Amino acid sequence: MDLALLKLFETVAEEGSFSRAGQRLFRSQPAISLALRRLEEDLGVVLIDRSTRSLRLTDAGRKVSTYTKEFFTLEREMRVALSDLRSRAAGKLTIGANESTALYLLGHVERFRHEHPGIQVELRRSLSSQIPQAVRDGSLELGAISYDPADPNLSLFRLYDDRLTFVVSPDHRLAGRKSVSIAELGSETFIAHNVVSPYRARVIETFRLHAVPLNMEIEMPTIETIRRLVQRNLGVAFLPKMCVERQIESSALREVAVRELRMERQIHLVYPLGRYLSQASRAFLELVGAPIPEANGEPSDGRASGSVI
Repeated sequence: MDLALLKLFETVAEEGSFSRAGQRLFRSQPAISLALRRLEEDLGVVLIDRSTRSLRLTDAGRKVSTYTKEFFTLEREMRVALSDLRSRAAGKLTIGANESTALYLLGHVERFRHEHPGIQVELRRSLSSQIPQAVRDGSLELGAISYDPADPNLSLFRLYDDRLTFVVSPDHRLAGRKSVSIAELGSETFIAHNVVSPYRARVIETFRLHAVPLNMEIEMPTIETIRRLVQRNLGVAFLPKMCVERQIESSALREVAVRELRMERQIHLVYPLGRYLSQASRAFLELVGAPIPEANGEPSDGRASGSVI
């Protein structure tokens, strides 16, 4: 079996598109399609349902995808283990985080690079909802998330406590207020983050329970763009406090408490149980004070629930 074809198939399955897989692999869409035909002929099954507009795996395709993930996870573990044997002072650490949770890692990454200058560090931007699965299947070594995935195969260590805060421009009508009621926000234009998260859902639900309109008339892909629009007084927003701390301190933004809505935000480091951890991963866990799994993959003292750093 051609392993390159398996890798190509897995890329198509991950991307959900021939064209996006082609862009990622620097190959044309016809070349991708032809390669998949060869893999299907080799395995004697149809992997992709080509009768639908959106790419869909067949039952056989889903089965092959499961085994392919396991195979390449083992291959990565083997390469990492061999690299660790060659040099304990080199290697690469890959951590998944979304835009806001990446900010909580910057101080730790700075310390890590100072203590381990030979180890490369990649903060890979990922959807928060996909990080636990990526850590499980080995495509990420560690992940930073703001929720508990409740997965017995993953260990969770609390890195940081934060909260969502309501911010307005210094020119906004509420800028001089210390607090407001949620009823006073029914006429406001909210600039929302167009990424699904438990916090977005909770804000929507709280407004619904209080029968207050939530006018999300502007949605943006990044926290940075939301912050800039709020500063220009084009709307108001709920944002992680850490992401706007400097702007609040410099009075570029004003923080106003919403009496009915206080949302604590815990940032967790997530890492696998029952799988080999690279020396780089173990060094990072040691740096932040997280329990390090024993050599057999089991944690030394149960599922981690560490203290705030």
